[in-house]
Amino acid sequence: MFDLDKWQEIFSTISKNKLRTVLTGFSVAWGIFMLIILLGSGYGLQNGVENQFRSSAVNSIFVRGGSTSMAYGGFQPGRDIQLENEDYDLVNNNVPQIDHITSRFFIRGEINVSYKNKFSSFEVRSVHPDHAFIENTVIHKGRYINDSDLEEYKKVACIGTLVVEQLFAKDEDPLGKYIKVNGIAFLVVGVFEDEEGDYENRMVYLPITTAQKAFNGQGRIRQILLTTGDATVEESNEIVDDITTMLANRHNFDKNDSKALSIWNNYEEYKKVIGMMGNIRMFIWFIGIGTIMAGIVGVSNIMMIVVKERTKEIGVRKALGATPASIVSLIIQESVFITAVAGYLGLVAGVGLLELVSTFVPKSDFFDHPEVNLGVAISATVVLVVSGAIAGLIPARRAAKINPVVALRDE
Repeated sequence: MFDLDKWQEIFSTISKNKLRTVLTGFSVAWGIFMLIILLGSGYGLQNGVENQFRSSAVNSIFVRGGSTSMAYGGFQPGRDIQLENEDYDLVNNNVPQIDHITSRFFIRGEINVSYKNKFSSFEVRSVHPDHAFIENTVIHKGRYINDSDLEEYKKVACIGTLVVEQLFAKDEDPLGKYIKVNGIAFLVVGVFEDEEGDYENRMVYLPITTAQKAFNGQGRIRQILLTTGDATVEESNEIVDDITTMLANRHNFDKNDSKALSIWNNYEEYKKVIGMMGNIRMFIWFIGIGTIMAGIVGVSNIMMIVVKERTKEIGVRKALGATPASIVSLIIQESVFITAVAGYLGLVAGVGLLELVSTFVPKSDFFDHPEVNLGVAISATVVLVVSGAIAGLIPARRAAKINPVVALRDE
């Protein structure tokens, strides 16, 4: 129940000791401010790191041929392992956990892409249809490469938004137009966007079967990319082992030769980074709570002084019939009020600074959009209330134990 007299007394006490109250509140506000800044920075760091994985499916595995470092089966070390279409078929047909799979073929030499009298150099990737899922490619217009394109060796292309900007007029629709890749005409069937940025948006995608024929690929591929569905880290590592064994048997190299294949398990690395971010957040909470507790100790000490200064007053109250519970609630309410107001100001200041940083500080590869979500704000509020109650509890209990006779004799 709201007790007006009690709150009037609390405000009267605070107004008589303005400087002491402000300095005490500042220690709490600073603690909350630092907690919010540290947590927001932690989330900014996590967002930046997660952006590094956003360009490809998190559960993806990349396989590329390397060079053997061990003698095996009569072969000397130093032999290059060239992946081929048969390797793609072998993996696709024998690994049941695969969700999406593609291979890549890269055209050798400088690649000139032109439209009418405009031309520039772009990277050209020759892929299967599933490549769009693995690279998180978003189709802006038209469509991506499909199975019919591969089966019929169609000369079609899906191009990035920056390719469109450089080769086509501002209002010209690129769909249905022919671009030339090293002098060979390809029909533009789609335009895509990629969150990774300019590098990916300067890409030209072709059907891998068409590119291998048109540019003397002879069945060679550069990489095999696949996703593992809902597989755990342990299961994805087992898939890596299975793929390594299959390709080792086909290309006659030791499956323990770490240089023969270059395999990147994106999901394993992602889980490592997320685990590290979780540990960083725990450390931040530890430091932030420690800073807040330092402020709470200050509040508690000030309330002890308040109780000492008001010993005679409290004795009079008890002599007139005030219960210990009413004395305890008076001290705790004052403590919670000072802590809550100061903490709220620190919370607002911290969130405001994070918004300014998010708005005006340029994004970097490993730091992006520092923020504090609703859960953190609620947690900070709970910390404030609990801390305020704890700060006032010990002084309140001491006040409740004051003997009225002794208090009235106190000078």
